[in-house]
Amino acid sequence: MATKTGQQDKMMKVEKGEYGYVLEDVPHLTDYIPDLPTFPNPLRFNPAYSVVKQYFVDVDDTVPQKVVVHKNSSRGIHFRRAGPRQKVYFDSDEVHACIVTCGGLCPGLNTVIREIVCALYNMYGVTKVLGIDGGYRGFYSKNTIPLTPKIVNDIHKRGGTIIGTSRGGHDTAKIVDSIQDREINQVYIIGGDGTQRGAAVIYEEIRRRGLKVAVAGIPKTIDNDIPVIDKSFGFDTAVEEAQRAINAAHVEAESTENGIGVVKLMGRYSGFIAMYATLASRDVDLCLIPESPFYLDGEGGLFEYVEKRLKEDGHMVIVIAEGAGQELLSKSTVHEKDASGNKLLKDVGLWISHRIKDHFANHKMAITLKYIDPTYMIRAIPSNASDNVYCTLLAQSCVHGAMAGYTGYTSGLVNGRQTYIPFNRITEMQNKVVITDRMWARLLSSTNQPSFLGPKDAVEVKNEPAPSSQLLESENCNCEDKAAK
Repeated sequence: MATKTGQQDKMMKVEKGEYGYVLEDVPHLTDYIPDLPTFPNPLRFNPAYSVVKQYFVDVDDTVPQKVVVHKNSSRGIHFRRAGPRQKVYFDSDEVHACIVTCGGLCPGLNTVIREIVCALYNMYGVTKVLGIDGGYRGFYSKNTIPLTPKIVNDIHKRGGTIIGTSRGGHDTAKIVDSIQDREINQVYIIGGDGTQRGAAVIYEEIRRRGLKVAVAGIPKTIDNDIPVIDKSFGFDTAVEEAQRAINAAHVEAESTENGIGVVKLMGRYSGFIAMYATLASRDVDLCLIPESPFYLDGEGGLFEYVEKRLKEDGHMVIVIAEGAGQELLSKSTVHEKDASGNKLLKDVGLWISHRIKDHFANHKMAITLKYIDPTYMIRAIPSNASDNVYCTLLAQSCVHGAMAGYTGYTSGLVNGRQTYIPFNRITEMQNKVVITDRMWARLLSSTNQPSFLGPKDAVEVKNEPAPSSQLLESENCNCEDKAAK
């Protein structure tokens, strides 16, 4: 097993071993509260799990961040594997858990809430679980909602979150005071990167006060822009539902001469939903995402391409992510942000629709353009079968970790295995589509659209360091390319 080397950070314990092995571990309650008693895991006596061989995870099990390497690669960064342990650090009767959801809506929120509650009750015999009403500010300004398996039984069939949500409202001292006053000792926080940053600060304050409170996060972003993890819950559902809007746009466009259907999809900083919906649909002629700049006028521009497709096919469908082309719009809202710290965006779908209409009106070419914005319809639907299963695994893994005494972590899927990831790794950057990757090349091949990059832009993009993207193949592309050479 690897031996500890270097400084133990509050948010991450780094262990190194032979052949370049690095474990970026998560904190444990015993890091600051020594001599905590342990208890046999109640799952030992659960008839549902008694027949499962090797159900408990070995304490030394880790999961590699990179699964594809070449022969000279070091073993690289690993994360602690999630799952139930032989011993737990909470007696079931002493657990008083709470769940909070923050930020925007996303398919699967209710499923995660349901499965946390059911895992605590049915696996560990915990009977005190509260829902914090209305996001972070609910800790000190609103009532709590008691949660039992009976109350949450059918909530996975509904969109939204039964315990409410909000943006902002984070006051660390008041939140931890509330946790202390209510004698809560397990906190489950569901939200995006801003929410997880807040969870990290809550953990640090709890640690400073020396409280036996486990803080566990579940990453939520419909845009799939959280790094390290394979994908975020709700993403599959969003892509599937986006097909309905694309199909409607295609029907409208195909039914009229020079018909254009424009569909705006989610993607503030990352274009994963737009890209995957486009690849899945096969009816899209142009996909625009924040990572790939474009221009409207002149040779090789968007207007020229739209005119070319209309002359060839008589219709076309355009998919645009909400964060695409923002640099082309008015600068008036550049510095304005919402309560979560996200930059306020202009409606790029409406803007590009008007620009296309104006362009063809000036060129005396009649078109019929229909603009569809399904954003809030997609956010508000229940999760599909794939996401329901994924939410279940995330929630149960999170509960196993808290019961085993881990804290200051996010539960996430890495290379198909559930892991515990330090908060700082989840919040250090945003996952983005790599437009020099094979997946984006597949999209360009599918739509036959130009890249819209001039020679100078293409060189700059190619020289940029590629961000990691576990959903795609991009993280391992460098290794494969080197091996090929």
